[in-house]
Amino acid sequence: MNRRFWLMKSETDEFSIDDLIRRKNGTTYWEGIRNYQARNFMRDEMKVGDGVFFYHSRANPLAIVGTMNVASEPYPDPSQFNPESKYFDAKSTKENPRWMLVDVRFTARFDPPVTRDRIRETPGLEDMMLLKKGSRLSIQPVTEQEWSIIHELAEAEPK
Repeated sequence: MNRRFWLMKSETDEFSIDDLIRRKNGTTYWEGIRNYQARNFMRDEMKVGDGVFFYHSRANPLAIVGTMNVASEPYPDPSQFNPESKYFDAKSTKENPRWMLVDVRFTARFDPPVTRDRIRETPGLEDMMLLKKGSRLSIQPVTEQEWSIIHELAEAEPK
């Protein structure tokens, strides 16, 4: 199967690329996805080795700050079972979990980041889901062409 590409958003006060870098082996689980379409991308389409852009949302500036790779097959998000977690879901059971996650591993930091404004101005990126009005998904597919163009903007070799 061909490698796919994704964009995953995180608010910097929740989890930033620096937080990812500080994790053991630069790897963490991507918890808290509570949108069915985003969940379905993780559960049904993400594969180990897929490339992921790390996007800082609710940041100034909004930007792709680096890359990660999908580092695990999908598995149930344990926070859905923890009543003390903000991601708790009383309707989810261990026998029938509603929410999944994958592990991700840091691969590169973009310095400087590739801002949303720069993405918006770049030919070949006008159809990127990130730029679509009303598209707020925290996990989005990225085409191979978009993956390459963003790396060119970042002056980085695709990882």
